[in-house]
Parts: sequence; C-alpha cells; structure tokens
Amino acid sequence: MSKLFLTLVLFVSLLSFGQQKDDEIKIAISNKDNSKEKKEIRSVLNNWHKAAADAEFDNYFSYMTSNSVFIGTDNKENWQNEEFKTYSKPHFDKGKAWSFKSIDRNIYINETNDFAWFDELLDTQMKICRGSGVLQKVEGEWKIAHYVLSITIPNEKVEEAIKLKNTSDSLFKETMKQ
Repeated sequence: MSKLFLTLVLFVSLLSFGQQKDDEIKIAISNKDNSKEKKEIRSVLNNWHKAAADAEFDNYFSYMTSNSVFIGTDNKENWQNEEFKTYSKPHFDKGKAWSFKSIDRNIYINETNDFAWFDELLDTQMKICRGSGVLQKVEGEWKIAHYVLSITIPNEKVEEAIKLKNTSDSLFKETMKQ
C-alpha cells in the first residue's frame, strides 16, 4: 500500500510541476510578445511595409538606419542604403513600390533592449516570402539595419527550383570567380 501511495504522490507531483512549468512558459511568452519594445518593433515593420505599398519613399527610408543593408531575392541584390535608394526610387515614383503584408512574425530582443532580430512570413506579389532582419535602437527609435528577403520554396519543389536556376547560378559562380 505504501508503494502505491508513494507512486501516486510522485505522479501527482510530477503532473503539477509540469503544469506549473507550462503555465509559467505561457505567461512568459505572453508577456514577451506584448512587451512595449516588441509592440514598437511590430509598428516599425508594419509601417515600413505600408510605406512601400503606398509609395512613400522618404517615409520608407526613415525606418532604416543610414548604413542599412537590404538583401533582395536575386543573388546580385546586396544593397547598401544609398544604392538601395537609387534602385528603389523609380519604383516609388510609379506610385506603388511593392506590397508585403506580414502573416506571421517572430521578434527577439537582447537584454539591453537596443538590438533586435526578427523573421516573418510575408504575403507578396511573389506569393509567400520570408523576411528576416536586424533592428537597432538609434536615438531612442527602432530602425531597420539589415533586411533579407527570400522566396520560399516547398521542400518537395526544391529539385524543380534547382533545375530552373541551374544555368543562371552557374553563370553567376563563374563571374564571382573572376
């Protein structure tokens, strides 16, 4: 009887410990997701995407650091801030640059709340894409310092994608060797 009682007590203790940990984790995640810093970052990213969709050139670049980098989907697109402005300006001048709407986003912040990184799934004119980047606090405001845009490819379609880009990738590798 005592073995059964001891086993039952141990089992109930483990269950309550596990439930307590789960509750603590849910609370921690909930508090993190709704933190002031994360709300500010979500706002910056949402407004940045909206500025592109609304073709607001100056507003769009106001969310980026002066030395920001934008990595596009093409293997040649590693844009430093001024180069990216030059590339982007004609698109903005047409009245609509590009339209990215976040459908899922994860935000992470360092302990001193001056550096953050994120990843997001985006609904775009290129269908589902992934964006990821780094923000830093500049004079009290979150600014995008680095952004990477990539087109997502379902795992079962990777072989097809490799075949589609084989020639262009081979040519690009040759130019990189020179």
